[in-house]
Amino acid sequence: MTAKNIDVLLVGGGVMSATLGMLLKQLDPAMTITLVERLDHVAHESTDGWNNAGTGHAGYCELNYTPEDTDGNITIDRALAINASFEVTLQFWSYLVEQKILPEPPAFINPTPHQSFVWGEKDTEFLRRRHQLLSAHHLFADMQFSDSAAQISEWMPLVMNKRDPKEAVAATRVDFGSDVDFGSLTRSMVKHLEKTDNFDLWLSHSVNSLKKSKRGHWRVAVQDEKTGEEKMLNAKFVFLGAGGGSLPLLQKSHIDESEGYGGFPVSGQWLVCKNPDIVSQHHSKVYGKAPTGAPPMSVPHLDTRIINGEPALLFGPFAGFTTKFLKKGSVFDLFSSVKPYNVAPMMAVGRDNMDLTRYLIAESFQSHKDRVASLRNFFPEANEKNWKLQDAGMRVQIIKKDAKGHGKLEFGTEIVAAKDGTLAALLGASPGASTAVQAMIDVLERCFKDRISSPEWQARMKELVPSYGQSLIKDAELLKQVRSRTLGTLQLRR
Repeated sequence: MTAKNIDVLLVGGGVMSATLGMLLKQLDPAMTITLVERLDHVAHESTDGWNNAGTGHAGYCELNYTPEDTDGNITIDRALAINASFEVTLQFWSYLVEQKILPEPPAFINPTPHQSFVWGEKDTEFLRRRHQLLSAHHLFADMQFSDSAAQISEWMPLVMNKRDPKEAVAATRVDFGSDVDFGSLTRSMVKHLEKTDNFDLWLSHSVNSLKKSKRGHWRVAVQDEKTGEEKMLNAKFVFLGAGGGSLPLLQKSHIDESEGYGGFPVSGQWLVCKNPDIVSQHHSKVYGKAPTGAPPMSVPHLDTRIINGEPALLFGPFAGFTTKFLKKGSVFDLFSSVKPYNVAPMMAVGRDNMDLTRYLIAESFQSHKDRVASLRNFFPEANEKNWKLQDAGMRVQIIKKDAKGHGKLEFGTEIVAAKDGTLAALLGASPGASTAVQAMIDVLERCFKDRISSPEWQARMKELVPSYGQSLIKDAELLKQVRSRTLGTLQLRR
């Protein structure tokens, strides 16, 4: 069978592949790129608006990004890194808006204050110390704190209405947070890519196998899901950005770097309210503390959402156990991912995370009444009749060997790349889409080393992301410059 020769194969039609494709086309318009998507449309698994929280993750409100150890010490390093990464994402989006490549910002991003809310003496003291640490850094200098019920009532009236006035409460707030419709964003990027030369979009196509040729290229067998026809691609570089489907494809590649990795799938559900009388009373993303044993994706939050232009409120997520790696996957996904090299780490994770297992089982058996009872921690007057349950996307948490060869459950995202730079995969979940641009820049630096170090690509990267090559964590003046531009361009100032 004759194979089609291409420079780059992107597997998976989500925000990661679209972002990498957009970066590469901006750097080298002549590059030949094929994007393969298993479904008949792009951005309808984890990237779809209803399959994720839509939070522009910047560490402002997500308490799990600032963990507290048993001695009461709070670590802010991860929050700083995520915030800086999101600033990189905002810079690239700003460039695409300025160039009319993306539509007007309200089509995919809207200003939504990011707030944390806790109750009880212990947690209010935690939030106070967290604010002191974060606000001392220039990335978080605009964060406000209050333990005044009156002030918090102005910030989040729906949350405070009818709450016990004797209860200790505290909140933080950043006004220029965002709600992002990653589905609309991704579809806009792919729509633009389709108009460029040397770009092909293959919908309803699945990757059956990947094999390295003697020339160092990847011979990839792709099947047309509608006709059953098998096609061959000969790609110089392959990116696996298929969400939960990335791990099985990475295993099919048989690169040395894939050994030891496993996956722990977690399903999710939201309570959704579209009653305009209620929706109009809340304009914020309000995050609380996760229950003991819960994965980070299960941090409870009450969110304003605007998806495809339609406003709604969302509460959750409610996690559950599944053996599927994708929402439209197979119940055999988990079992088929077990290999001789990862069975020990996976068993160790199961043994060492019994509290997580118990939590997921309990979540799976919750009734609608139970879920609304959880909602009332954030919305005391919530009525069951106004809230409907909706399935969210699947998240496959990373299982990998630690330094001692034992299994370890990772709750972030991770790039796995072949040592020769011909293949890369993105594994994991949160913060995911919000840091897509930084993640894909990392792919470029690991897999296109010679080209991105060239004067031409270095200059172009500075146009796409003005802070490229510099540290927003260390440089306060640089942050001031780029943030002023992005908040204006993306209309995030209120």
